[in-house]
Amino acid sequence: MTSETKAVDPQSNPLAKVIGSTIFVSRWLQAPLYLGLIVAQGVYVALFWKDLVHLIQDFNHLGEEDIMLIVLGLVDVVMIANLLIMVIIGGYETFVSRINMRGHPDEPEWLSHVNPNVLKVKLAMSIIGISSIHLLKTFIEASHIDPEVMKWQTIIHMAFIASAIGLAWIDKLSPNNPEH
Repeated sequence: MTSETKAVDPQSNPLAKVIGSTIFVSRWLQAPLYLGLIVAQGVYVALFWKDLVHLIQDFNHLGEEDIMLIVLGLVDVVMIANLLIMVIIGGYETFVSRINMRGHPDEPEWLSHVNPNVLKVKLAMSIIGISSIHLLKTFIEASHIDPEVMKWQTIIHMAFIASAIGLAWIDKLSPNNPEH
């Protein structure tokens, strides 16, 4: 090999070292985003309790449909909170730093094999669940909702399902999939 075709080792180039280190350390810029999502989850906890108190206080004045809608709203809040947990823990663990919960009895089962593809599929499934709750609420209130709105909500829900199937299929075909 001549000196003209010899590859340069990036570790021997001080500028490459600084740039590489800077890029690697920049992942910590995401940490405040995950902390912000924890604050957002706190807002959802407050919303859950506000709606639950409303359900309990107004129970005698609510009809079955009203109760069902409030309960579906509570389920929706819980599903969004679950989605936030997956994004916070999975995203932080995948893109920022290890949380090091290995062996802890409360370690989420899915955390041991989390990667960006698994996280995307889990997030897509959560979004489908949340969309399903919204669509069910729409159908319950169908007499008060414009049919065009119902049509578009259904189309959007089906797009979420198609996207999740596509993501799962791509993950299954991925060479990093342990089933290969």
